[in-house]
Amino acid sequence: MYFSKNIAPCLGLLSCLPAAFAGFSSTSSSNVAVYWGQNSYGQSSGSLVQQRLSTYCANMEIDIIPLAFMVSVTNPVLNFANQGDVCTAISGSTLFYCSQLEADITTCQKTYGKTILLSIGGATYTEGGFSSTAAAVTAANNVWSWFGPYSSSAVRPFGTAVVDGFDFDFETTVSNMPAFGTQLRTLMNANTSKQWILSAAPQCPYPDAADGPMLAGAVSFDVIWVQFYNNYCGIQSFVPGSSTQNNFNFATWDTWAKTVSKNPNVKVMLGIPANTGAAGSGYETGTALANVIAYSKSFSSFGGVMMWDISQLYANSGFLDAVTSDLGKPASVPPTTTTVTLPGTTLTTMTTTSAKPTSTGGSGVVGEWNQCGGSGWTGGTVCVAGTTCTVYSVWYSQCNPS
Repeated sequence: MYFSKNIAPCLGLLSCLPAAFAGFSSTSSSNVAVYWGQNSYGQSSGSLVQQRLSTYCANMEIDIIPLAFMVSVTNPVLNFANQGDVCTAISGSTLFYCSQLEADITTCQKTYGKTILLSIGGATYTEGGFSSTAAAVTAANNVWSWFGPYSSSAVRPFGTAVVDGFDFDFETTVSNMPAFGTQLRTLMNANTSKQWILSAAPQCPYPDAADGPMLAGAVSFDVIWVQFYNNYCGIQSFVPGSSTQNNFNFATWDTWAKTVSKNPNVKVMLGIPANTGAAGSGYETGTALANVIAYSKSFSSFGGVMMWDISQLYANSGFLDAVTSDLGKPASVPPTTTTVTLPGTTLTTMTTTSAKPTSTGGSGVVGEWNQCGGSGWTGGTVCVAGTTCTVYSVWYSQCNPS
């Protein structure tokens, strides 16, 4: 997901009506998750700058809010863009204390019934995981002490507030993550004070380059929201009315949920950009988006929609209402039963090159996150400075940050 450094009280009629509020439900196909914390719409002032967390919790159409991000774990660092400016340093720690978040997390949970997760990773996470399984277990114990059940003896960035779980958004290869995830899951299972949630945000190519080892039956996740954007398998490649999808691969992730996932009841959510500028590709609206949601709902693992991010969403009037409406509609005719053979569950290394990928030619410099090659591609093949053309398949290559 992007990393970067409003708000009318309602986005539309649906979000202004009184109704029961609810957090994540493992039995629902209409969960809505939206990331908060990065102000990725980029406003520094005015109504569209990222607001405090409680502003968005009052919206009944949102169920889950991952706080983005904890960008370093071994040497712990939080980054919430403009909302981190109101936090204060903790003596003897690299973490900061956020009194506003302490109040807002509690309000979001108790008043509005939201599920609040802490997302670990983000595009600027550079630790590369952990040096050993022992280091990973120690890190998980530390994260639990900082953000899990309250202890007066621990460093507490959110004070007495306790998050509902953790989200993994790793964008590059990381080491010893199964041990980290397993230890957090063990700590959650041993504590019965609330429903704990463990989630991940893999990119759509399967297996995911970063989260692959955890997802290969090693860690029990409650939900994953697959990033169906900035990749050849994004929702822009969905073919309406087709019983087979050559690139859009929700079927692959449904098969993962049923045959590989440690938790066979895991939910798979459709990750989408919330605005035109939220991603390089994969933003769809109207009938195109409705068709993708209806198709995805035909799979029993489907759990709803995740959006990046909340500042982009609130700058895109009507989009949340449309997504909520689409989630309330029936699934499309179930896809023809086919056997989806998953690639090996060991980590797959993507081929990268700083030269031109296989293509039919073309000219012009290609921007970050955009297509730079693939069979039949006639556009530009030279990536803008600071990016590298990454080959995902014979059909698609994309300019990713170097």
